[in-house]
Amino acid sequence: MLDDVKDPEIPVLSLWDMGVLRDVVREGKRVKVVITPTYSGCPAMDVMREDIEVRLRESGIQQCEVKTQLSPAWTTDWMTDKGRAELRAYGIAAPDDAQNSAGRDTPEANVRCPHCHSVHTRRVSEFSSTACKALFQCHDCAEPFDYFKKI
Repeated sequence: MLDDVKDPEIPVLSLWDMGVLRDVVREGKRVKVVITPTYSGCPAMDVMREDIEVRLRESGIQQCEVKTQLSPAWTTDWMTDKGRAELRAYGIAAPDDAQNSAGRDTPEANVRCPHCHSVHTRRVSEFSSTACKALFQCHDCAEPFDYFKKI
């Protein structure tokens, strides 16, 4: 029932695919949901909580609790393969699309362009529309794109 609750900042991703939705426990008529923000100051958490509560009520569940859990801290490893593919299709490079010559994700890493798939890219800014993304530009197709940083 929560599969269709989307990340308000990246509406092609469900909270499941993002890895933010950590647990759902049903105890009789009550449902407890645990979410973990991508970073502790994530401004979208209130919207996510409200969207979850609305979806549960629409499904007939009137008693629900949405708990924010900060530990363990969210990591991009929690994103599903489907979520990574949806990011790319949406025009955002996924966390595993960056590699330097040592195979590690670093600020100097070449990030695969989600538009033309070139790795001839450069970081324009450490931050983009949200703190968890950096702004890159492709040298081959000249398109700017966001890169969802590996955390």
